Amino acid sequence: MEAQSLPVNYLPIIFQMIVALGFVFTTMLATHKLGPKRSTKDKLTPFESGIEVIGNARTPVSIKYFLVAILFVLFDVEVIFMYPWAVNFRDLGSDGMIEMFVFMGTLLLGFIYIIKKKALDWD
Repeated sequence: MEAQSLPVNYLPIIFQMIVALGFVFTTMLATHKLGPKRSTKDKLTPFESGIEVIGNARTPVSIKYFLVAILFVLFDVEVIFMYPWAVNFRDLGSDGMIEMFVFMGTLLLGFIYIIKKKALDWD
């Protein structure tokens, strides 16, 4: 006998989301209204890791920085896909192992392509 999925079964989840969002908004409103409001010259100046600001913030940044950041996110997200496979490793059997080898081979080919194109070189 299969369990039926009824809208009533989702009420606890909806209630928990409402309570969580209510807590967030209440906390933000309370800290904004009740917190001290002392604006000084030091608080209003830009601050970057204890280093004095030099120059304009609108200076162009090398595209390599963004490329490396996007590649990091891409490969980081791909690793996340390995966790469900690791949890269900025994249930998937040899088919799951072959599929993971194909997945990892594709990742490896992408990584080799990135290395060959020298996308991670800063020069």
